[in-house]
Amino acid sequence: MSGDLPVSTSATTVAGVPRAGGAGRLGAHTVSRVGFGAMQLPRLHGDRGAAVALLRRLLELGVDHVDTAQFYGAGLVNELIGEALRPEDGVLIVSKVGAEPDPAGPHPLRAAQRPEQLRAGVEANLRTLGVEQVPVVNLRRMDTGPGLRAQGDQLVALDDQLAELTALRDEGKIGAVGLSNVTLEALRQALPVGLACVQNAYSLVARADEEMLALCAAEDIAWVPYFPLGSAFPGLPKVTDEPAVRAAAEELGATPAQVGLAWLLRHDPHVLLIPGTANAAHLEANVAAGALALSEAALTALDAVPTRSGPVTGA
Repeated sequence: MSGDLPVSTSATTVAGVPRAGGAGRLGAHTVSRVGFGAMQLPRLHGDRGAAVALLRRLLELGVDHVDTAQFYGAGLVNELIGEALRPEDGVLIVSKVGAEPDPAGPHPLRAAQRPEQLRAGVEANLRTLGVEQVPVVNLRRMDTGPGLRAQGDQLVALDDQLAELTALRDEGKIGAVGLSNVTLEALRQALPVGLACVQNAYSLVARADEEMLALCAAEDIAWVPYFPLGSAFPGLPKVTDEPAVRAAAEELGATPAQVGLAWLLRHDPHVLLIPGTANAAHLEANVAAGALALSEAALTALDAVPTRSGPVTGA
């Protein structure tokens, strides 16, 4: 794979498959609005063939946007992606830096926020993905929770981090910069850099970042929510438990999870999805959510569901 992707049309992927969820934009790239989050692939660590087959299945389903990180499976996920996906497949790989594995620590990850650690993270991504450029790299900030919180020398000014990532972009090692786990203030501060995307926790039942989404839309920045169906974290209720979601699912003959994903796609055209799974059937169900047509009555009921948490960033 390389930073220069083959050309595709707005309606189909390079493989000639209709785009899952239709076409969206991520920086300079046209991508399918339903992508794939690779964080769960380590579940297949004992069956490398199954993991590679799952990644190849993405191409058949019209998915050409994969979200990963060097710290997913301590490099295993990137290696699988590098093995499964070829340059001619035209898949946009988005990775992130700001954490690193800590197998001997109290948590599987530790903060890696200092500029030299961000650079080392990019170099590690290049090595394990087997590429000369990572098309998009997100900076995972850790000044808010839940999840990992930066402390001590890991409390680094955002401007210093952005300066390092901008230098890496100028060197051609990354194609574009994004942000993950950020506040509205941080997003505004980073706008002069030129951002491709923002990844924050966001779902039908956790919409406190609506102002941030509006700013991204105004600046033509892709909004890529993690926890799109809620989470086990305190303060993040599950979308699939909502009565309005269950009612819409019953009406459409769909699953509540599909309804939750379909609502996100309808909510704003700048939303791109990266639901993750290690199961082929679940992958197909997630992709099918991109074609789910919500009735006006269902959409009205879903829009009326109140947000149940404050701004939540972490994961």
